[in-house]
Amino acid sequence: MLGLFLAACSTTQESIDQNDPFEKINREVFAFNHGLDNRVALPAATFYRSAAPPAFREHLHYFLTNLHLPVTFANDVLQGNFERGGEAAGRFAVNSTVGFVGVFDVATGWGMPYHQEDFGQTMGWYGVGEGPYLVVPLAGPAVPRDIAGGVVDGYLNPLGYIQWKHKNYYFSWPLRVLALVDSRSLGIDALRDIQRSSIDLYATTRSLYRQSRNAEIHNGQPDVMGLPDF
Repeated sequence: MLGLFLAACSTTQESIDQNDPFEKINREVFAFNHGLDNRVALPAATFYRSAAPPAFREHLHYFLTNLHLPVTFANDVLQGNFERGGEAAGRFAVNSTVGFVGVFDVATGWGMPYHQEDFGQTMGWYGVGEGPYLVVPLAGPAVPRDIAGGVVDGYLNPLGYIQWKHKNYYFSWPLRVLALVDSRSLGIDALRDIQRSSIDLYATTRSLYRQSRNAEIHNGQPDVMGLPDF
């Protein structure tokens, strides 16, 4: 925290305009994360994509996204969007049963397409400001609103209450690692294109993160199809 406050003393006008008062330290953390990604996450995702058959990767992705639907349903309801909440609940029920615990995506063909909501989006929906832009070590771009939202989502997720031998991290950590490898493997090509075309990768990442989150809060508007999942 002391480092953040000291970095704020040397902010530029551009940092203020971009709501990035901690840009100096953010860039240092971004460089650390980027180096770690190139050495660990990217090789793991590249190996996974080359070693695992496409059908396996596809159905694992369905399984992982299905696990998030209870959180999506809860946030749809909190936003007063009961139609989308019904879609999320119906999709979870169909894919968890007919789709064999989400391994198969039956619900899309039945008119229940996938969408994702979280409590950070819910707060944004009600006009809560995002706060200063941050780059979190080992996690990447974030804002205080979304960090706080992630804590609330942990309580909304029923998987967090499943215990084995009085502990629940046996479920949470493996799923987080799988979700990381899955999302990273899906975004390899897009992120490489961004890296090749960006003069300032940090600024580009900051802009794309904000565009992506803004589109999610407004349920897809403006169009950001093809943006990687940060």
